[in-house]
Amino acid sequence: MNIRDKRSMEDQKKMKVREKQNSGDRSLNSKDPLRYGSNGIIRAGPIDFDERIAEHEGSIMSVSTRDVVIIPPTTTIISAIKTMTEKGFRHIPVTDAGTNRLEGMVTSVDVIDFLGGGSKNLLIENHYKGNLLAAVNASVKEIMQNEADSISDGAAIDEAVSKMLDNISGGLPVVDSEGHVRAICTEKDFLRFSGGVMTSKRVAHYMTRKVKSVATDTSIGAVTKMMIDNGFRRVPVVDKGNIIGMVTASDIMHFLGSGDAFHRLMTGNVHEALNEPVSSLIAKEPVSINKDADMGSAAHLMLDNNIGSLPVMDNGELAGILTEKDFLKAMSE
Repeated sequence: MNIRDKRSMEDQKKMKVREKQNSGDRSLNSKDPLRYGSNGIIRAGPIDFDERIAEHEGSIMSVSTRDVVIIPPTTTIISAIKTMTEKGFRHIPVTDAGTNRLEGMVTSVDVIDFLGGGSKNLLIENHYKGNLLAAVNASVKEIMQNEADSISDGAAIDEAVSKMLDNISGGLPVVDSEGHVRAICTEKDFLRFSGGVMTSKRVAHYMTRKVKSVATDTSIGAVTKMMIDNGFRRVPVVDKGNIIGMVTASDIMHFLGSGDAFHRLMTGNVHEALNEPVSSLIAKEPVSINKDADMGSAAHLMLDNNIGSLPVMDNGELAGILTEKDFLKAMSE
């Protein structure tokens, strides 16, 4: 059953509730998930993703982040890194300076691919003869995704969910009919959209079970290469079998875009920074969730802690990882 079919069923449910109320039926009580009042539907219990989608039906703009930062393709790579670090962004649309039409996207994964030994790193070796300082002052169009996916500003939310599931970067620029960027829709936007929705959908059903972890003394450079080689955006860090935190591609980019690491990057000597142990990127105690928890509770926990993933535990053991993208999977059912 697709989202539209389930939405139709939900609309029928709401209509029945309204009919009961209007006919004077007093069987409705505070335990009913939906009640009808003078201002419309009153929530008195758990709701689901489809009902939340129905509330915002009509346009992805109701979910997307409108305060979007864009950069022209002439922006240097080092400036893009600095902007993303200062703003806390994982992706920035690249647009034509004159028309504001979308030309590409640069992400934290593109940055660590470039700096950490991925295919984009060959640019440093082949084009700039190993001169990192010259390479980071090249234009961002050298490493951006030229064929960046986007979505129309009039697209429905369920259409965006489907497209986001196929999207690798985790973000879709929202464009008008002429290709001008109006907003950006990210996995985090959908996480916010999911917050507070009690779904009766268990974390265990959506989490990633096959998890690769790294030890605390693994170098940042080695973790970066592992992410690029395996298509990961996050990796659990463990110490003697105990999880101590999660490191993401954005963590690595932000590390390289600030403090001493940024100074080393600016002087072309980033290799020393990449030799630091990955444990140096973990600043707080790990937040985890049980595999039997509700997806709505997981969304709430992630939002409260401003994190994009959760280690999933089963009897004290790491059973998997839950990410922002997993909420898209839950919405698509």
